[in-house]
Amino acid sequence: MTAKIICVCHQKGGAGKSTITMQLAGTFGLQGHKTLVIDADPQGTSIRWSASAPDDKPFPAQVAGLGAAGAKVHREVKKFANDYKFILIDCPPAIDSPVPESALLVSDLALIPCIPSPPDIWAANGITGLINRISGVNEVLKSRLLINQIKDKTILGREVKELLNNFGIEMARTELGQREVYRHSALYGTTVHYFGKQASEAVREIESLTKEVIKILEKDNE
Repeated sequence: MTAKIICVCHQKGGAGKSTITMQLAGTFGLQGHKTLVIDADPQGTSIRWSASAPDDKPFPAQVAGLGAAGAKVHREVKKFANDYKFILIDCPPAIDSPVPESALLVSDLALIPCIPSPPDIWAANGITGLINRISGVNEVLKSRLLINQIKDKTILGREVKELLNNFGIEMARTELGQREVYRHSALYGTTVHYFGKQASEAVREIESLTKEVIKILEKDNE
């Protein structure tokens, strides 16, 4: 079976691309799905995340570095498509990088994490424009804006949601809160599931996102 490919992209750094990529990929792996992360960011955050796992409990998905592939990422990703159920591409910021455009050419779903702040909203405008252009070439491409690091019941959070509704890209139903356990996961090379009860809300969010992503991708087969 050909892998379903998920591109996690944003024009601005610090939006949570690597965190979302690794939490999703790790959850897929824990569910028994053979999953690959393509770290296409020269900073190598996803690779470092995976390498931080203890030898007796490796990260539950494979991670490969393609940060040097540039505009040929789509060609290299295709080489893995028949070996995995899911492939997630962790993109670098889109500014001056050909990687997101290349990755979107072979993706089934684009996830655009957006932190509730004006700079992130402005930057999201640029990446959504790129996705709309690529959709004319890659007709199977779906996309979702994903609100990340949101604080409950804040005026700014509500205003961000209203602004994002006008972007022309559907918003994911799942929202991710601002939780330290997401960052702790990188330190230990794992997912939020590793932390038990103290991470129950984060686990709920990630599993909700995982189910939503699978449901979106399953519609391709209907």
